Amino acid sequence: MLVGVSTGRRDRRRTEASVEELGQLARSAGATVVGSVIQARARRDPATLIGRGKLEDVARLSREAGADLLVFDDELSPAQQRNLEGTAGVKTVDRTQLILDIFARRARSREGQLQVELAQLDYLLPRLTGHGILLSRLGAGIGTRGPGETKLETDRRRIRLRIQWIRREIARVRRERLVRREARRRRNAPIVALVGYTNAGKSTLFNALTRASAPTSDQPFLTLDPLVRRVRLGGGRELMLVDTVGFIHKLPHQIVAAFRATLEEVTEADLLLHVVDASAEDLEEREAAVERVLGEIGAASRPRLLVLSKADCTPPARASVCLAGRPGAVLVSALTAAGLPALLGAIVSRLGLELRRVRLRFRAGDRTGISTVYAAGRVLGHEVSGDEVTLHAELPSRLLERYREHLL
Repeated sequence: MLVGVSTGRRDRRRTEASVEELGQLARSAGATVVGSVIQARARRDPATLIGRGKLEDVARLSREAGADLLVFDDELSPAQQRNLEGTAGVKTVDRTQLILDIFARRARSREGQLQVELAQLDYLLPRLTGHGILLSRLGAGIGTRGPGETKLETDRRRIRLRIQWIRREIARVRRERLVRREARRRRNAPIVALVGYTNAGKSTLFNALTRASAPTSDQPFLTLDPLVRRVRLGGGRELMLVDTVGFIHKLPHQIVAAFRATLEEVTEADLLLHVVDASAEDLEEREAAVERVLGEIGAASRPRLLVLSKADCTPPARASVCLAGRPGAVLVSALTAAGLPALLGAIVSRLGLELRRVRLRFRAGDRTGISTVYAAGRVLGHEVSGDEVTLHAELPSRLLERYREHLL
């Protein structure tokens, strides 16, 4: 049974859409949705979120529908969760727990599993409950001797130690990613990262541009681990395309914090392709949700290009309206390849990858400088005169400043 709270007339439609999305998440986690309840109230109840009277109605409806799980669209405090389960008599989870469960199901790599576990433990730790003074360690002295730490405190200590170990492992992962990222930069290959709402079509677009075969599905959060592939543009030019985890409304802070190691691929990218499902009715809300997360991870200032995806599922009139309201956006269909040449052209322009014919002069002994020209572009002619070498080459315009002193 899904439960949401609407706190205003304008908030009603947004809450309905959010609860509908919550149902998709629940089904993706393996649940069967038997019904939903949305309560309109002036403010959320601090004890039970929805108020005692509505909670009794929800409990009755759950029994009638045979529901053995309540899923709330808002994050619940530990006290609210205890109160709800005590009154309703069934297990209660919130949107954060549901998303964490889906992430745990989707994680395949060691890195992804560590990040999901860290997020789960960060969520679990403040929710361990005990009884008053037993929460603290038993002290030394007369009247305080005992078996040592309570079971609860032992659990907390073990969780904290596990969190510390996971963070050390993730720090190692970050260092390894930094090394790989620096290696890519030494090849003069700009990094382009796909970002967007979950199920916006990022992985399908990734496959279309890289000719890869990354898994695709209409299920949320199919991609957890960043995938990096080369895109060849001709003339010796290439870029590295990164497919990243999708964002969502109310993305748990634990997820953002735990996945910071992999989200650095976004914060360090030369260009972000913000992929938006043009056929989605709540397109503006999804755009805003992604922008909020980009701000939270420190990527709000990164250059970006808006990509309206799923053109094959979008009526032409709607597509025209979307483009008119978003200057510079590109409409594509990864399935039919419509718009992909225009998208690549826009990427080339934004990254300064247009080819320029130049003549460069180097000392004959400057093998490093000469080799970088061969690696970065296309050499059309190589002339040797005495102790000087003249190269006729086509180079991306973004690299010309690097060779300014060698230009003829």
